[in-house]
Amino acid sequence: MEKRKEVSKFSTSKSVKMKSTLKKIALGLLGALIIIQFIRPQRNTAAGISQNDISHTMEVPVEVHQMFVKKCYDCHSNNTVYPWYANVQPVRWWLDSHVNEGKEHLNFSEFKTYNQKRATHKLDEIGEVLAEGEMPLKSYTFIHREALVTPEEVTKVNAWIVSLNIKELKN
Repeated sequence: MEKRKEVSKFSTSKSVKMKSTLKKIALGLLGALIIIQFIRPQRNTAAGISQNDISHTMEVPVEVHQMFVKKCYDCHSNNTVYPWYANVQPVRWWLDSHVNEGKEHLNFSEFKTYNQKRATHKLDEIGEVLAEGEMPLKSYTFIHREALVTPEEVTKVNAWIVSLNIKELKN
């Protein structure tokens, strides 16, 4: 009987210590979450369309350019429209990481700075990733359903790309 009391006393003491430790960890995590809300990276926003934008580099049909702005520019330009949840860290850091990676691959706002070979390659890639459904990313369209690209839009973009004469680039 005494052994049971000792074991019970020990497990109760151990349970109290564990709850205390878990409470300290939870408070520490909550404190860290509050503190990181004050660490805000600079927003990827510009004052309008850049002079280096693709629309200033070549003739882009209005509906194609509007589709790019609506469905691509958040990750592939210098002007991201942030959703409300971008005000919460670490979500914002994750979003900024995606935007920076997207701009490394293609930045519509800096298209005029691309040399002809790179611009041609990027145009080919745009048509390819849209046709294969690789862009926009599934993780983006899961929340932003309006960013889904329709087959008709893919056809318009690819028809525009095919119709381009690369000499049309205004360097």
